[in-house]
Amino acid sequence: MERAENTVGARAALVSVVTRDGDEREAEISLAELERLLETAGGSVVFTMIQNKEAPDVRTYIGSGKAAELAYYCARNEADLAVFDCELSPSQIRNLEEVLGGDVRVIDRSMLILDIFALHAASGEGKLQVELAQLKYTAPRLMGRGTELSRLGGGIGTRGPGESQLETDRRHLQRRIRMLENALEEVAENRRTKRMARDRSGLARVAIVGYTNAGKSTLLNHLTDAGILSEDKLFATLDPTTRKCELPGGETILLTDTVGFIRNLPHHLIHAFRSTLDEAVYADLLLVLVDASDREAERQLAVTEELLRDLGAGEKPTLYVFNKCDLGVALPGTAHGRENVVFISAATGQGVDLMLSRIEEMLHDGCRRVTFRIPNAKQGALSLLYRNATVESVEYGADAVEVVATVDDKTYGQLREYDAAPREEKSNEW
Repeated sequence: MERAENTVGARAALVSVVTRDGDEREAEISLAELERLLETAGGSVVFTMIQNKEAPDVRTYIGSGKAAELAYYCARNEADLAVFDCELSPSQIRNLEEVLGGDVRVIDRSMLILDIFALHAASGEGKLQVELAQLKYTAPRLMGRGTELSRLGGGIGTRGPGESQLETDRRHLQRRIRMLENALEEVAENRRTKRMARDRSGLARVAIVGYTNAGKSTLLNHLTDAGILSEDKLFATLDPTTRKCELPGGETILLTDTVGFIRNLPHHLIHAFRSTLDEAVYADLLLVLVDASDREAERQLAVTEELLRDLGAGEKPTLYVFNKCDLGVALPGTAHGRENVVFISAATGQGVDLMLSRIEEMLHDGCRRVTFRIPNAKQGALSLLYRNATVESVEYGADAVEVVATVDDKTYGQLREYDAAPREEKSNEW
């Protein structure tokens, strides 16, 4: 997968349609976000168009009259790209490009997000994931254009697999898709193996999740000196990064930075990045990061919570971390009604110590630190600890294994007979 050339400086028109069930204010917010996405991809906006319409037009989404108007303004402003804040069908893209003329390309929101992902994918896994998502989404939209495919690789919305795949027939594309799926399954299996190894380490796992550009990478860098890319751009980082982090009490945890969320995130993209997003599913605790300085913080938090539910992580223990408080809190009431809330600035370190203390409290809520002495013949008890507790240390002896672990009441009840503490201590405990 290669980065396309000549993308910086693309002049774009942004187009949005507000249907009878839509909300004009929401459309304006989404369009502003689309502009940021375009800037991240290296382009600039020359004009925007919002249309109120009962329902999208089957042929051109905006209707023939509005399409002609769009063509006029594209020519007048020398726009070479039209980006629609929706999802277009293959025929709608083809019909719009016929109206706008051969020099104006048409892409939709999903294609723009895919383009940014292609630009920022750094690891082998990330590149495979992006290429698979692009092929599944863009291939049907490009088949049948004939010689026009030669334009690929030269503008926003065209990064990724490149000409070699997109100029071949549909069977070749399907073979490529199957190959990528198989390769990603191998990567996913390797990730599962690494996750199992981390489980055996006994270290608690905490995942940083949240809307794109909420400051997740900045926070991980502040806590662990991870040295990962941290920019004021959407989707600056895609690949999950896991680092060890020490809590105030001396306990070490595994902290993982994950790919950012965004409204209307394409479902095929969620599927392609499933193995990396699963870091949230398997975490012991979620840090939901929110940009407190953004006036859309409440809506962004709602999007994050919805996507976490879709991933199956909606019921995870959660600490809501309102970041960028050094820039001011735009909507103080956003945290209202939510438990486990802290306000921080990852950039300055303000409030981070309190956040770490809250992480420690939540990980050990209802738990106790116990030294178990397990006979060698009862190794199943050790497996139970690895599954259900935080194992700090294991020492193998001639007759027994001595294990220091933090356990909840249920796990302790199952293994109480192996508690190495004197009997009188245990009776006082209850």
